[in-house]
Amino acid sequence: MTQSTQPPDATRVSRERIGHAESLAAQRRWWDLEAVPYYAEHGAFLGDRNFVWGPEGWTEDELRLLAPAGLTPREPVLEIGSGAAQCARWLRNQGVAALASDLSAGMLSRARDIDGEHADALPLIQCDGARLPFADASFGTVFTAYGVLPFVADSARVVREVARVLVPGGRFVFSTTHPIRWVFPDEPGPAGLQAQQSYWDTRPYVERDHRGRVTYVEHHRTLGERIREIVAAGLVVSDLLEPTWPERNEQEWGGWSPLRGSVIPGTAIFVCDKPAVSDTPRASDTQQT
Repeated sequence: MTQSTQPPDATRVSRERIGHAESLAAQRRWWDLEAVPYYAEHGAFLGDRNFVWGPEGWTEDELRLLAPAGLTPREPVLEIGSGAAQCARWLRNQGVAALASDLSAGMLSRARDIDGEHADALPLIQCDGARLPFADASFGTVFTAYGVLPFVADSARVVREVARVLVPGGRFVFSTTHPIRWVFPDEPGPAGLQAQQSYWDTRPYVERDHRGRVTYVEHHRTLGERIREIVAAGLVVSDLLEPTWPERNEQEWGGWSPLRGSVIPGTAIFVCDKPAVSDTPRASDTQQT
């Protein structure tokens, strides 16, 4: 047996299949450790009480995706994968009954600190997005801005859980990395515009520490796979947004940048609705007269 020459904090990167439980454990550890540094790096961009859908900087105030015709949601709203809960906090300030949830206790602690700074009292729940601790038909709207879906091995299970807790006629909106981005290196400069990977290679991106323990995972789904998961959960895709990069945003965020954003989409936003009435015919409808 040879001893690794990597330093103790070295990271080994691979593309390999990772199960739901291992992915879940890695994400909880990662975001617990990253809660404070992540807020220090991105807090100014996200704000404490703002609702930003992705690195492009488009906000819910601009896009109005959670309710049709720009109306404010009337029924309770659940944010999953909330991080520091900026989005749910913005909704609360609009008079919406919003609840924020996240897998990471560290991120929810950061959210509570922000609440204290602004004298807010946002309801926070620690839970797995694939095991929501709520009764059926509890919420009129569920949403997440880059939360949960990119970080779980079984994203179909998350969508089914969301469909379960939505009321008939409810809405699920989520933003995530645009699948085409997986074809290119995660670089903000010109190198990030040179295709290197197969779009159909859906093995997740995995980081391991010097002991081989999984420390971070990000999962890839094609557009078709995302659509099939939504439809299989009984939801209807009402819209699919591929936001352009606005001229006002000159910031880079990891591999996102004005250069890349002017050429390829970085974010996909799925707007999904739960049918208000079942399409299954009733017995009385099929009886002969």
